[in-house]
Amino acid sequence: MRFLLRKHEKDIKISGLRGAGFAIGVIERILVLTFILLNQYTAITIIFAGKSIARFNELKNRTVAEYYLLGTLISITLALIIGVVVKMLIGGAL
Repeated sequence: MRFLLRKHEKDIKISGLRGAGFAIGVIERILVLTFILLNQYTAITIIFAGKSIARFNELKNRTVAEYYLLGTLISITLALIIGVVVKMLIGGAL
């Protein structure tokens, strides 16, 4: 995800734990993949809700909000694509 967001990073002052964003992204994609394999597509909204609550104050800054949304959408889209492909390969119904 970082290579897709690299050109936007200069506009964002990143605070918080070093490497936490990477770890959160990995966990996010694992959860999305798990929810897809369990046919729990609506549970994916829990990820959006949890991240939005955790970053509520930071999202008041439009630049941060757009960076956050772009990163989250890229991450979830990638996980959805992988999940659907895996599900098709193992013969599961979408």
